[in-house]
Amino acid sequence: MRPARHFLALGLVLALGTAAAATLPRDRFDHDKHAKLFPACETCHAGILDRTKAIWPEAQACASCHDGTVEKQITWTPPSASPPSNLRFTHAEHAEKARDRLPADSTYYCSACHLEADGKWMAVARTRSARCLDCHGVKRQEHVSAPDTACATCHLPLAEAVGVPLERVAKFEVPSSHRAAGFLTPKGHGEQARPPAGSGHQVAPSCATCHARDFCTQCHVNAPEVRLIQALAPDPRSTAIVAKVTAPASHRDSRFLRRHGARARNDIQQCASCHTQESCFACHKSGPAGAVAIRLATAGPGRGVGARVEPGKPGSHTLDFARSHGPVASATPGSCASCHARTQCLECHRPNAGSEGSYHAAGFVVRHPAAAFSRESDCAECHNAGSFCTSCHAQSGLTASGRALSGGYHDSRGAFLVGHGTAARQNLESCVSCHSERDCLACHSAQSRHFNPHGPGFDPERLRRRNPQVCAACHGRAIPRGDD
Repeated sequence: MRPARHFLALGLVLALGTAAAATLPRDRFDHDKHAKLFPACETCHAGILDRTKAIWPEAQACASCHDGTVEKQITWTPPSASPPSNLRFTHAEHAEKARDRLPADSTYYCSACHLEADGKWMAVARTRSARCLDCHGVKRQEHVSAPDTACATCHLPLAEAVGVPLERVAKFEVPSSHRAAGFLTPKGHGEQARPPAGSGHQVAPSCATCHARDFCTQCHVNAPEVRLIQALAPDPRSTAIVAKVTAPASHRDSRFLRRHGARARNDIQQCASCHTQESCFACHKSGPAGAVAIRLATAGPGRGVGARVEPGKPGSHTLDFARSHGPVASATPGSCASCHARTQCLECHRPNAGSEGSYHAAGFVVRHPAAAFSRESDCAECHNAGSFCTSCHAQSGLTASGRALSGGYHDSRGAFLVGHGTAARQNLESCVSCHSERDCLACHSAQSRHFNPHGPGFDPERLRRRNPQVCAACHGRAIPRGDD
């Protein structure tokens, strides 16, 4: 006869059931040798049918036979509680519900789950999940192939199964539905996470069985904005099941890099699941991509790290591109600005700011007024407009003579005085490189020619309340009221 300490193994099997069967040690208690001693399971396991009693026998019950005379003496201590589980199951409650469906013989309640079909009495075996599914109406299904709607029948949400250790969570079996093609797409697992209509749940119970909010945030940058994710309770144990961001099939298309900008502008929400603003700025250092990027979230607490983007060279950047990039940069400067800052260009084209370089294309000096006026580039990044521009214009004889806006500098545009207001509103910085406020006040002031500098819809009372000193520059102390 084997030591009675193996009663413990039997207790584990009865208490834990299907979910943890694979993790339990082999049941070595010889039930068959005790078959004639115990006509009913509750003889040793009274708590199976009566929740007021313990599931395992007291040590004294074993000692009544194993006293060293009748049988070999043994020493053991019964468990104080059932092992942790994520099952919605207690033996007593299960037996109470089974009384309405099974024969009155109490031994049948145990044998229905713990004996093989047509097995002899006390040939105890672990419960198999298929028997649970059959009894609960999910016929002819393996455990992980059962419909997702059946998970909550037997299992608690992970966040409620607080005693399940991290190691067991990591070994949860993957359901067959998770291996289906397209499961990782939003229309795959995203739709599956939606609860059945009229169920009263905020997220599908099948998801909550194995997952918690922390699991989703491993991938989802937009987790705080996704209602289904927020419906899951937080539980750091859920990250024992590791999730990794993988590029969808569309991103493996050879044309994706050329076309992803238009896709992002049309439907930024598709990008928001995996990408943060940092994803865009990893490649797009400046330029129009920033308008799209600000519609994405920034990385932070409660969000996934998201896709890690490693900038790479476009196909056009061949080995000799450094020698041939000039025409491309001149024709499409915006494409360069997506990845490059102007300072990178100046490292080669003008390493010494005091010397002439080849940054501008040949003949640029002829058309530079239009380029400067249209803000084609920011001249001030390299040039001091107050000294560099005026010194060159003075050497060329293009200096203003007489009044501030007549002759010299503005000779290239006839009647510039008539349209200078539009130019000033478009690019006032270019004006202040040569002019000071007193040049404007020569005409635009209450003490001179009374030309009104205010545009249509101007609200003088509002400006006067905000900063009357601005008004005093032209009007002195006689600042007009709104009804003047």
